[in-house]
Amino acid sequence: MKQSLQLKVSQHLTLTPQLQQAIRLLQLSTLELNAEIDQALQENPLLERIESDQQSYTSALDLPTPSSTTPEANEPFEEPAEFSGGGEEGWGTEFSSSTGPRDPNDDDIDGGETQTASISLQEHLNTQLMMSPLSDRERMLTALLIESLNDDGYLVQSLDDLLELFPADETDHETLREELAGALRHVQNFDPSGVGARSAKECLTLQLKNLPPSPECQLALLIVENHLDHLAAHDFARIKKSLRCSEDDLRIAQELICSLNPHPGSQFSALDVRYVIPDVTVRKVRKEWIVTLNNEAMPRLRINKLYADILRGAGNGAGSSTGLAAQLQEAKWLIKNVQQRFDTILRVSQAIVDRQRAFFDHGAVAMRPLVLREIAEAVNLHESTISRVTTQKYLASPRGVYELKYFFGSHVATDSGGAASSTAIRALIKQLVSAEDGKKPLSDARLADILGEQGIVVARRTVAKYRELLHIPPVNLRKSL
Repeated sequence: MKQSLQLKVSQHLTLTPQLQQAIRLLQLSTLELNAEIDQALQENPLLERIESDQQSYTSALDLPTPSSTTPEANEPFEEPAEFSGGGEEGWGTEFSSSTGPRDPNDDDIDGGETQTASISLQEHLNTQLMMSPLSDRERMLTALLIESLNDDGYLVQSLDDLLELFPADETDHETLREELAGALRHVQNFDPSGVGARSAKECLTLQLKNLPPSPECQLALLIVENHLDHLAAHDFARIKKSLRCSEDDLRIAQELICSLNPHPGSQFSALDVRYVIPDVTVRKVRKEWIVTLNNEAMPRLRINKLYADILRGAGNGAGSSTGLAAQLQEAKWLIKNVQQRFDTILRVSQAIVDRQRAFFDHGAVAMRPLVLREIAEAVNLHESTISRVTTQKYLASPRGVYELKYFFGSHVATDSGGAASSTAIRALIKQLVSAEDGKKPLSDARLADILGEQGIVVARRTVAKYRELLHIPPVNLRKSL
């Protein structure tokens, strides 16, 4: 086959670097966005963050700042405007936020931002061990058991497994095992009560034995030792028949057992606190729900004045600054894309609120069905863009803080030919369960019948699925005395 050169004209879509950055920034959460901006600030000297006590430097041609009142004027997200390489527009663009560095001595810093240091469970137990009148041998074995406890305060290794840690010629295993058993009793006498247990039954038993003796405590001890599984399954009839106790005594014993702590070491575990920064806030103004951007979540950025002046001089023949010009372009792109990110979030949030006004007025029972396509058509964006906007973006309202995805849900048909949101059905199920009689809880079939009486056609298995999503136990486990 003869080779030849041919010219062919075709069209295809290409993602520009600016559009790629805009898409990436849009799908980031607020915390991830701040991390991205911090990295850009370290790598690009032309980009800087405006401190709260600084006056913003604004050039003659500024980019528009984000608007929280006229979202209709914002340009579509899929078509970001291009920047000219040598122009001066956008050099003074800024956003308003308070995410810049703060003085650690500032009294306005929220105390919840710093986690109070606390001692660990092992440190707490070792402190008690130091004050105990034990021999060196007993102290060594007790310290070994303390280090073997998990975060909940349980001894997960058996004494036989711990014996393998000692040399074979240390002593005979029977004597060493008796010494370990004695050391374990010392640990179980320490605070908190129940520490050093090898099972939940032993943990509850230790706590009950540390309480003042009483008939109720004795009954609770019998239940824990012999009928803990029956108590967990709410099989009260079998417990009453076996122990020959009255319903009132069983109720008191159950309350006593429920007041115990099955995880005594958890109070010494470090809490994994994760904060959510809402991107938008909703408030009611003259009977209308208005969405505004959260200034605390918006970074305040601008072009560095010193380097901007250097580039102006280079453009007038003062010399070549190709590297700075490229970094200027990157800085302008980042500022523009961050602005466009918040504008898009604002438009989408307002469209969601407009369609879910009944939720903000009456709660989750009034949630209407909503899909991504409906919002995409309303704001003239693609469904994939709406999915990025609503992921890890949060809305603060008088009813609480919600992820934007919370307002989307499937629908269930009604007798009138309409549709009910799955979120509203879950809220109804939660209301019905919370108001049920504990002695005769509602089954899934009965819940489906009640919803049917209200015009919502839903199958029993659907009710069971929604109940599990709400972490509501089945009917037999909801039965109470």
